[in-house]
Amino acid sequence: MSKVHLHFQPLILLCLVLSTLFIHYSLADVGTAAQYGSPFLPTACFGRDASQFPSSNMFGAAGEGIWDNGAACGRQYEVRCISAAAPGTCIPGQTIQIKIVDRAQSSVSRPSVTGTSMVLSTTAFQAIASSSSSFLNIEFQQ
Repeated sequence: MSKVHLHFQPLILLCLVLSTLFIHYSLADVGTAAQYGSPFLPTACFGRDASQFPSSNMFGAAGEGIWDNGAACGRQYEVRCISAAAPGTCIPGQTIQIKIVDRAQSSVSRPSVTGTSMVLSTTAFQAIASSSSSFLNIEFQQ
């Protein structure tokens, strides 16, 4: 090897190491979220058994893409807002954990927007975004 190549090897190695620190690799899915309308009356997963709901009120309903013939019931998802129609809607760096307790399509309480990946409780929605929005782009993973 020439002397020139030997001088650049440590620099290239350093660049590779630094790039792994600053590049965010995500295994999460991207979808959309709406919030429940009131009154909230979930029935698809646990009926009206209040003991199945998280005391934090961090829950949601699964859209058809994640419903999985009811297998989504009880699953936990990490959710974060990545964008919305209005700038500044998402709370930067805020990630929440929710429990699926309902099916969005069959929910008695209608979501603010139909056809979303998830419908979040008011508490969960407001934890990641401004409450004035009715629709968010989200990143989520089980």
